[in-house]
Amino acid sequence: MYYFRLFTLFFILFVNFKNCFAQEIPEFGTLSKLESEFVSYEQDPEAEAVYLYEYGNNYFEIRDDYIYLITKYHAKIKILEKEGFDYANIEIPLYRSKKRKEKIVNIKAQTHNGEFKHSVKASEFFEEEVNEKWTHTKFTFPNVREGSIVEYEYEMQSPFFFNFTGWEFQSDIPKLYSEFNAKIPGNWLYNRSLKGKLNLDVNEADIVKGCFKFPGTKDDSDCESLKYVMENVPAFKDSEAYMLSSNNYRSKLEFELSEYKSFYGGTDKYTKSWDDVDQEFKTDKDIGSQLRKKNFFEKNVDESLLTEGDEITRAKNIYEFVKKHFVWNEEYGIWQGNKVKKAFDEKKGNVAEINIALINLLNAVGLKANMMVMATRKRGLPKKTHPVMSDFNYIVAKLDIEGKSYLLDATNKYMPFGMLPYRCLNYYGRVMDFDKDSYWYDIVPENLNAVMLRAQMTINTTEQKLEGIFDLTNTGYNKVSQDKLLATTNEDSYIEKLEEEISDDFNIISHEKRSKYSNEKKLTERFNFEIENLFQGDDIYLNPFVLKFFDKNPFTASERNYPVDFGYPMKYQYVLNVKIPDGYSVKSLPENKNFVIPENGGVLKLNVSDNNSGTLNLFFTFELNFAHYGNAFYNGLKELFDEAVKSQGQSLIVFEKI
Repeated sequence: MYYFRLFTLFFILFVNFKNCFAQEIPEFGTLSKLESEFVSYEQDPEAEAVYLYEYGNNYFEIRDDYIYLITKYHAKIKILEKEGFDYANIEIPLYRSKKRKEKIVNIKAQTHNGEFKHSVKASEFFEEEVNEKWTHTKFTFPNVREGSIVEYEYEMQSPFFFNFTGWEFQSDIPKLYSEFNAKIPGNWLYNRSLKGKLNLDVNEADIVKGCFKFPGTKDDSDCESLKYVMENVPAFKDSEAYMLSSNNYRSKLEFELSEYKSFYGGTDKYTKSWDDVDQEFKTDKDIGSQLRKKNFFEKNVDESLLTEGDEITRAKNIYEFVKKHFVWNEEYGIWQGNKVKKAFDEKKGNVAEINIALINLLNAVGLKANMMVMATRKRGLPKKTHPVMSDFNYIVAKLDIEGKSYLLDATNKYMPFGMLPYRCLNYYGRVMDFDKDSYWYDIVPENLNAVMLRAQMTINTTEQKLEGIFDLTNTGYNKVSQDKLLATTNEDSYIEKLEEEISDDFNIISHEKRSKYSNEKKLTERFNFEIENLFQGDDIYLNPFVLKFFDKNPFTASERNYPVDFGYPMKYQYVLNVKIPDGYSVKSLPENKNFVIPENGGVLKLNVSDNNSGTLNLFFTFELNFAHYGNAFYNGLKELFDEAVKSQGQSLIVFEKI
């Protein structure tokens, strides 16, 4: 007799409003008095819709001599605003392999409008193919309007036990009641974890004796019976800027198949150690064997690429060669179908093919380069407790030279040596060192990222216009973005767009790249410009900020329950010298500011001074000194950006005629 491994989850019972929506399992098509009379959700007045009730039940059952995972789902959603009509469009994902597939065996749906009910007809449920592995069962509720309640129920039959992945308590709209149930025979062992910051209102686990009978076996299998409930679940709002994947923060219960013990003897392990994964990678035809193609590359590149210069020079030359040789097809392609030789010949490939080619070439010249598997920012952070290979969706190269390590990705033609694309700035990855054991490695972003503007201005009182020069310098990740912009935009379009962004009165006379002051991680441009319409009567009104770093504050929510992640530290700096026109004096200047958030995490300084030599000097700096900020920094960051927007939009220098 096999007993299921128990994992204790946090259980905190707190005093809270207890709704009456789920005292017992409701019959489809019936509404409780509270559901019928529900009008608005006071805890979230901006909610477009709200789950009144959500119920899921998962269990194993033999049908047609095959064991299936059965999932029953039932939901009622109240549409509160027109913007919530999208929740009346339902898509149910269904997985398939070459031999088997998931299917819906029973589905109902209807719209409640007061006493009137409008059902979805059988012909209005349809299946749409997404790709070779997924289809969607789709339908739309009829007669939906503000105040409607849409209700649907279905049963899904799945032959894939690994697709028993858990339950999402939190979504982008609130839920009054969300209940997850499961009955799992002891032959199936699942790892499980509760993610997010919300606590369970109900957390029950019991053993049910002899709950599952498999034909031909002597003993019945015991089951673990689970029930988890959350009430009054707030919406997870991920519309604010600068966050990692919502998968890191949404409250949900995750299940992962760890082990299956056959009824006829034998065990299949799904959760393996990193030692197991390392050995599998070495022989895998799409990974390990693709990393042993250095002889092919030695024969198919110019010999000078492999021989000229010291180690770091050869590494940089190889990196530049791979960037220029390949065109990235916009696919990641980490686990299957990788063909580096074919990709090299066609000069086009996915992330894995391009970066595995890079690793092969680096190894061909005797440099120690290994593959690092990782997850992109949108994917979520990989688990460190044990290997979950589906957590990873990206491959980069880790290069070690003379005691220094570099992370390389050759898919971006504008990315300097040793920097990863922004999508890869996701804390850490796993280096697959096939000569030794694999290990975790931190992703440390480029530290020197800045936009710096230096301007000199002179006001021509005769022609009533301002004439000036400004030098724009971008470093680090800003330089990468600017390189791409200049390479993909013609000169006239670039100038025209820049003029439009500044003002109708701003005209650029000339523009040039200043190669003398630029390098791999730094780009300087010089602009000659004019500004008109500064004169109002006898006074001159000048907004000194030629370019604004921020038009608006990216942080608008009153609170934020997850970290702020910029990806890398950042600095903005503006230095201005403006001559006081002959016959004029300074009437008013912007107020000086000095604003710092805790731990020197962010700094804003604005200083304007008259040095008594006929010139005004303005110095503005805005620094984000961390790449990642915890929740406690949110209000400070919000205020910091508020001050920055005000400084750039409300600072005026006024000269008056003497």
